[in-house]
Amino acid sequence: MYRGVPSQQWSPSGDFLAVSRRRGQPSRRKLGSGLFAVAALFILLCASSASAAPARVGLGGATSFSVLAGSTVTNTGPTSMFGDLGLSPGSSVTGAPQVLGQTHVDDAVAIEAKNALTTAFNDAASRPTDGSAGTDLSGQTFTPGVRTAGSSLLLSSGSVTLDAQGDPNAVFIFQIGTTLTTGSNTSVSLINGAQACNVFWEVGSSATLGTGTRFVGTVMAAATITAGTAATVHGRLLAATGAVNLDTNTITNSTCATGGGESSATETITAAEAAALAVATKRAETVAAGSEAGGPGGGGSTTSPTSAARRAAERRAIARRVAARRAAARRRRRAAARHTRARRPSPGHHGAFTG
Repeated sequence: MYRGVPSQQWSPSGDFLAVSRRRGQPSRRKLGSGLFAVAALFILLCASSASAAPARVGLGGATSFSVLAGSTVTNTGPTSMFGDLGLSPGSSVTGAPQVLGQTHVDDAVAIEAKNALTTAFNDAASRPTDGSAGTDLSGQTFTPGVRTAGSSLLLSSGSVTLDAQGDPNAVFIFQIGTTLTTGSNTSVSLINGAQACNVFWEVGSSATLGTGTRFVGTVMAAATITAGTAATVHGRLLAATGAVNLDTNTITNSTCATGGGESSATETITAAEAAALAVATKRAETVAAGSEAGGPGGGGSTTSPTSAARRAAERRAIARRVAARRAAARRRRRAAARHTRARRPSPGHHGAFTG
C-alpha cells in the first residue's frame, strides 16, 4: 500500500460518459461570443445600408430662394419665379422678372442666403460617391445616391430618369467637376416617388439649360447659371459668384415638408405653381419644337443671326401682348367703374330707372 495516494476505482465507461456529457453541453462563453458576433454583423449591415442612402442637402437660409446670384441677375421676356430673388454682393437686377416672393439685393437676408449656399455646396461636394454619372445623362435611369462626373456633364437629348423606388425620402446628388449643359427640349423625369426637393446638382463652374428644357432640382453652381428661352425649373437656380441669366422662364419652388416623421417628407406645391408649371411646360415644348423645325435639316442646334433676330422679335411680340392684355384689363376696370357711377341713383330718385 502506497501512502499519500488516495485509492480510486477507475471505470472506463464512467469516465467516457462524463467526458461525453461535458462535450455535449455548449460553452456559455462560446455562446455569448457568438451572439455578440451576430449583433455586430447586424449593426454593420445597418450602418452600410444607412450609408447607401444619402441625407438631403440642407439649404438653410437659401431654401426660400428661386434665384440667388453673386454678380447680377438678367432677364428677357415674361419670367416668373414663385420664391425669392436674391443677389449679393452684386446690386444689378435687369429685365424686371416677376418675383412672387421677396427680392433681397445685397441686404442681410441675401448675405445670409449666400453663406448658406456656400455651406450647402461644400456639403454636396464632399459626399462619398456611389458611382459615375458618365458624360451624357441621355436615356439613363438613376436610383438614389451620389453620382460623380469628373469634368463636364451633358444631357444632350431626350430625358434622364430618377427612380426613387418607392421611397419619398430618396435623395439624388450629382457632383459635376466643371459644367452642366442640357440640350433643347430635354427633361429630367421623376418616377416612383422621387421628389424635386431631394435632387441636387453641384456644379464646379457654370450651368446652361437649353431652350425648352424641363429641369428638376436645386442647381448650385460655383460661377454662372444661364436658363435658355422657355426653360422651366422645378427647383432653384443658385449661383455662388457669377450671374443668373433668365429668358422667359418659370421657376417653381421645390420644398419638402419637415417635421412629423419620415412620412412628412412629401413635397409641397401650390395649385398656382402647378398651373403655372403646366402652362410653362407647354410653352417650352412649343418653343423647342419651333427651334428644332427652324434649324438646318430640322436639327435646330445651329444658331444663326437670322434665328437670333427671330427669337428677339418673338420676345418683343410676347412683351407687347402682355402689355396689351394689361392695358385692356385696366380699360375694362375703368369702364366698369364709370358704369357703376352712372347707374348709381341720385338722392330723391330712389328706384328711378337709369338704363
